[in-house]
Amino acid sequence: MTVDRPSHLAGALRRRRYPLSAWPWRALSYAVTTVPVAGVLAVAAGVLAGPLLLVVGALRRDRPVDVAALTVLAAVTVTGLGVAPLVSAPVAAFERWRLGLVDDRPVVGPRWRGPAARFTGGAAWREVAYVAWLGTVVPLAYGTYALLVLLDLALVAGPWLAGGQERIVLVRVTIDSPTEAVPWAVAGVLAAPALLYLAGLLVAGQAAVARWLLDAAPDGAALREVTRSRARLVGAYEAERRRIERDVHDGAQPRLTALTLQLGLARLDVPEDSPAAGPLAVAHEQAKELMVTLRGIVQGIRPPQLTELGLAGAVGELAARSVVPVAVRADLARPVPEPVETTAWYVVSEALGNVVRHAGATRAEVRLTRGDRGLVVEVEDDGRGGADPDRGTGLTGLADRVAAADGRLLLASPTGGPTLVRVELPCRP
Repeated sequence: MTVDRPSHLAGALRRRRYPLSAWPWRALSYAVTTVPVAGVLAVAAGVLAGPLLLVVGALRRDRPVDVAALTVLAAVTVTGLGVAPLVSAPVAAFERWRLGLVDDRPVVGPRWRGPAARFTGGAAWREVAYVAWLGTVVPLAYGTYALLVLLDLALVAGPWLAGGQERIVLVRVTIDSPTEAVPWAVAGVLAAPALLYLAGLLVAGQAAVARWLLDAAPDGAALREVTRSRARLVGAYEAERRRIERDVHDGAQPRLTALTLQLGLARLDVPEDSPAAGPLAVAHEQAKELMVTLRGIVQGIRPPQLTELGLAGAVGELAARSVVPVAVRADLARPVPEPVETTAWYVVSEALGNVVRHAGATRAEVRLTRGDRGLVVEVEDDGRGGADPDRGTGLTGLADRVAAADGRLLLASPTGGPTLVRVELPCRP
């Protein structure tokens, strides 16, 4: 039996056995190693912020700002901006390594392209932002949590601290005796698990910010260019597909049909006992087989059912030919572009083929819905379930075909069934 283990602290916090697992200790180790790093960065931030605080203080007291203070402030600002992209690199590398204490997922850093590139790359300035956040926000958060822990410890130790000359003051409540401190001590004990989870949330939040800022992701412009190039490739493929289909259908197929007829007529004119009768018959049969093969190739480029019947009719024909009873429900109030129709047809064809070969189902249903955002294709069966793309290339190839059309494939197939294949295809006008 495979045990589903969380791969990061945020996922572990949702589990009931979190306090009894190793994750609290991993969170503690991450927090403990954060303290020296954040402490050093906090001191550096304080040094850099000193001149700014002097200038702000002078302005608030309506005093003239010294030119020397402004000069120092400008020099510190320029120096900080000039050094920050370079200093942040080793800190960010260490933080990516340290993130493994609470997150098993890999984090990829940017490639080193030289000091000059550090000032123009978006990843470098995200590292600077993380270092600034680590030196300012994180110390404040950890300090607040430390105060809460000290308060809880004071509550728990209240019965031993109160009494005699010692009194405990909690906001507006004053505890004068150990008896009065007992209820507060019980509350402190009960609050300990909440503090444990709060520490986990604090560390998980810090780790989430670290992953968000330090994980080198492709730039938005690069992603947009990849999307555009894929759209251009799909468009070029569709145009080339139509050209091949037209050339084969209008050129090679009629000529092969004429050749088959000529061979048939020649067989009628040649006596059966002639030496040429045998080879001629073989050539005629091969020509007919080639016609069938070529017809299959043409149909594989774009099924003729789509041209003749439309998507709903072509899917209905697939359902009629299926060994497993298939119900088709189509809601196609708006037209579907031809490339999307072809992709959807292949999705249904492959999915129904999997139902027949692997599912052991008694019935299946195909649903076609044309919405505002695109076409949704759903194929559901009542089979044994357990479909896994890793055990075969059918679903993987199907996902690749859908991705080429800028769509996505979703699979739900628990053991025991049912299995649902949902494909969402965008329809561009």
